[in-house]
This record gives sequence, C-alpha cells and structure tokens, in this order.
Amino acid sequence: MSKTAESLGAVSELSPINRFYRTVWRWHFYAGLFVIPFMLLLAITGSIYLFKPQLDSLMYPNLLFVPGQDATSVLPYSQQLQTVQRAYPNATISNITPSIAPDRSTEVAITTADNELTAFVNPYNGQLLGTRDENQNLQAIIRRLHGELMIGKIGDYLVELAACWGLVLLLTGLYLWLPRNGFSVWGVLLPRLNSTSKRVFWRDLHSVSGFYGAILIAFLILTGLPWSGFWGETFAQVWNRFPPYVFDGTTPQSTQLTGTLNQQGAQIVPWAVEQLPMPHSAHQPGSSAPGQMQPTAIGLDAVIDMARAQGAPSGFSVTLPEGETGVYTVAAYPGDSTQEVTMHIDQYSGKVLADVRWQDYGLVPKAVELGISIHMGKYFGLANQLLMLLACLLLIVLCLSGTVMWWRRRPDGRLGAPVLASYDHWRVPLVMVAIMGIIFPLVGLSLIAVLLLDYLLLSRLPNLKRLLN
Repeated sequence: MSKTAESLGAVSELSPINRFYRTVWRWHFYAGLFVIPFMLLLAITGSIYLFKPQLDSLMYPNLLFVPGQDATSVLPYSQQLQTVQRAYPNATISNITPSIAPDRSTEVAITTADNELTAFVNPYNGQLLGTRDENQNLQAIIRRLHGELMIGKIGDYLVELAACWGLVLLLTGLYLWLPRNGFSVWGVLLPRLNSTSKRVFWRDLHSVSGFYGAILIAFLILTGLPWSGFWGETFAQVWNRFPPYVFDGTTPQSTQLTGTLNQQGAQIVPWAVEQLPMPHSAHQPGSSAPGQMQPTAIGLDAVIDMARAQGAPSGFSVTLPEGETGVYTVAAYPGDSTQEVTMHIDQYSGKVLADVRWQDYGLVPKAVELGISIHMGKYFGLANQLLMLLACLLLIVLCLSGTVMWWRRRPDGRLGAPVLASYDHWRVPLVMVAIMGIIFPLVGLSLIAVLLLDYLLLSRLPNLKRLLN
C-alpha cells in the first residue's frame, strides 16, 4: 500500500474531533499560504508608516521647520498662496494647511501637469522653502504599498481579500492552539525555548505568539478594512448617515460626495464624512440683476479666521472652491478623533452650509474613527505607536515562524498540506467560513474557488493530490 493510501486510511479512522481538527488545520494551512506574503508586506509597511511624523521631521527639516516668531507676524495666507502661484503659474492650488506651530511652515497642495506636489512656505516672510513630490517620497510609496500594492484597484481588492482571510487564519489558529492533551504552561502560554527539538521550538514560537497577538492583529485588520475599496465603501454607504441639522437649510442633492477630496492617497477629510453630500455655493457670479454689484468671494483669510473662531483644532486644512459653485471645505483630522471637524462654507457669503463634528456621527462611525486613529498610532501618542508596532512585530513573527514550520515538515517535492479529511465532517468549519463570507463578500467568492479546487479538482486527480499532500 502506498504512503498516500495509508495516510488516507488513517484519516478515515480518526475520531470526529480529530477529523474536525484536521479540517481546521487544512484551512489554516491554505489560508496561510495565501495570506503570509501580504501580511508580511502590510506589517513591514505599517511599521514604517506608524512613525510618519518622526520620519518626516528627520527627512524634511528644511521644508517643515522655520525659526519661530510671534504669531501676529504671520503673513496673510492669500499672500502666501501668491508666492506659490508665482513659482508655479500653471499649477492648480487645491488645499492649504496653515502652520500648526510657531516653528512650522505653511503647506500648500498643488497639481502640475504631471505631478502632485506639496509646497512649503515660510509664513513670516513668504519665502518658498521648496516642494515635496507626493507620489514618489518614502511615505507615499509606503502608503501605496500598504493600501494597494502600487497596482491600483486590483491591489486594493487583493489586500482586502488577504486581510479578510487573515481573520480566518486567526480563528483557525486559535482553535489549533487549544490544548488537546491537557493544559500545560509550557507550550501553551510560554514557548519551550530550551527544547532540543527545533520543530517544538518553532511550533511553540508560532502558537504562543499567535495567542498573545490575536486580539491586536484582529484589531489591526478590522480597523484597516473601512479604508478598503470594496467592503469599506459598502460599509460607509450603509452607516454614514447624517441628521438634517448639520446642513444649513435642506440637505443638498449633490451627486458629489465629500469623500472625493480624499484623492491620490491624501487624507483630507475623515472616513465618517466621506458619504456627506457636497453643498453648492448659493451666489454665482453673473447671477445678479443688471446694474447690481456682482457677488465677490470672501477670501481665504476670512475662511481661516472663521475656522479658528468655530473651534477647528490646529492642523486643519482648507480645500479651495472648485468652479463657480464650489465651496471652501475646512477639515480637521487630528489624532484625537473626538476633535474632528468638517465644514463646507459658501465661497461668496461665508455662510456655513454644513458642519459635521464628532457628536453628529452615529455609534458605528464613532467606533470606526476611533479605531482608525489607534490603528494609525495617532490617538495617544508614542505609546499608541509602540503598541501598534508590537502588533506588527508579532505578525511578522507569526508569518516567519509559520513559513519555517511548513518548510521543515514538507516532504521533498510536495506541498505538504494536511491530509484531506472526509467532507462529511466539514459542516462546522464550512458554516464558520460561510458566515465570514456573508460578512466579507470577497471571502465568500474566494471560498467557492477554494472549495472547487480542493474538492472537485484535488479529490479527483490523485497525482495532483499526492503532489500537494
């Protein structure tokens, strides 16, 4: 009898509990093969992006910092914009972030014919300090790798799919971690680092790290999903609804949403307001009767003064109106999500057309915003960054130890997947993963593909099954 036949016969003689264990193990194995490359990339890029404020300060000190002076000596921001316009006469200025501290520069987002740039201006003398390429600097590349693998929408979907299957991996891993032969501190809660068996060492390192890191890693996955292209957009459409009082008058029937300001990876407005309709400025040039004075724009400086008077926290940005009906958008997206502000202001009258703050969010958007802030390491400072770094490091340990375990136990020339158990005992795991598929549709679609491969193909092609097992 061949080894494959012997192994299949052994599986058929297993108890229902052991068959279920084998089934979960097989799902864990295949999920790991798909997820590990993505999770390694997400953990490494996430670890770097966590420390964006510190890295930016180290990499661009000549752009970010200026000699601090009295705030009363700051030049009008309209004058600072003129500096940028003179340097880039053919560029479009889209957004400005007033200096966040007496020793910080003003940041101006501009679009040229072939690039997205941030121009930095000394707010005291109007000097243009330089520009930064927002598509090719380190943090921009890291962000695109982390969110879309630098291949656009397809990459976004792949990252989302890997993240969802990462949850399957965590759930199956926790089941495999449960002691089957009695509880013992060593090998369950603490790794047997002094074991002479390398297999035991890597197994303990993997399972114990997974036990302690499961909650943190699940938190990272769940709080990152709202930014995903498929599930995140659908989730936002379901939950992001606003009471009528956030608008001045009636709710605008605009087809343009506030989330359109978050383009090219830029985070201008919070996730919670991405589904907020963009109102229009009410007074348009040329709309006055003959002989009457034409309405004029209120100006950038008035908008910034208004934002500060309305309590917008330091670090807010102002997006300039686009076209005759466009509005000024004041957006504050600080580390403390309870201080978030999004205001749309009429460019002619200065009237606040929409004002959305933390208290206007529903319960789910509040939870999402808080989770995103912690996910990015912004909510409680350095301690928050270090906690999320720990989660990333645990994820890297899990990926590497799982790969080593597989590589050491795999037979030569074969994949080494756990032997396929009878499908008669797959009801429970199938129900578990089916529920995941309902919550996360991409998991459901990929689950169908895996079942077809594992059952219809592998079970009917002995040579292929022998190669994989």
